[in-house]
Amino acid sequence: MAGCGVHLGVATTGGLDVTFRAARTVPGQVRTLVELRLVEWGQAGLVDDVTLIASELVTNAVCHTSGKEIRVRFTREPHGVLLQVWDGSDSMPARGRAVETVADAAVPDAAALEAGHQDGTGGRGLPIVEALAHRWGVAPTEPNGKWTWARVLA
Repeated sequence: MAGCGVHLGVATTGGLDVTFRAARTVPGQVRTLVELRLVEWGQAGLVDDVTLIASELVTNAVCHTSGKEIRVRFTREPHGVLLQVWDGSDSMPARGRAVETVADAAVPDAAALEAGHQDGTGGRGLPIVEALAHRWGVAPTEPNGKWTWARVLA
């Protein structure tokens, strides 16, 4: 993995401590690593929830980091797991507005073909994390950046 811009470390608790180049492929790599670790720990029942949380947190980090790298820590706890994702941005995550849909209300959006158009699909990640995690939060780091974390109970 080192050739792919990844530094892989294993914490003393058997967890993961991985540094990645901030790239679009990273969420998939993290999902795979998290799934493999959960199965190894005998926590296969957590795979769906934790890999979805990992995908959301890592995608946010990749999209919003002010640096070239992100870091992922994943540890086993007595009653579950803790996933932490670091990025270099000082901006705190913000929940997007809930999008309401009404049957037969969809109309074509001519602006959707313009470069840089926001399609309104962003901002749903944190509500997903909030719904699946026992607790989640953000901790600023010095001199910049933050750890966004989620704890999931077994």
